[in-house]
Amino acid sequence: MDKLKLRSPWPDVRERLKENDISLTDSDLDYRPGKDDELLERLAARMNKSKKEVKEYIESVSGNEDKSG
Repeated sequence: MDKLKLRSPWPDVRERLKENDISLTDSDLDYRPGKDDELLERLAARMNKSKKEVKEYIESVSGNEDKSG
């Protein structure tokens, strides 16, 4: 399982992700603690990226590093 290492609260990270990609919906970004893998799989399919890329992207946004793209 891929455990997310967030440096900001999830609601803040979710809002930043939605600002960076307006096609992401609340359903896409539905996250429950311990369900990291489900979120990463859903977003990987939605964003056409690997789970590793999505994980790195979310973690960068959570730390305000913002690896957009």
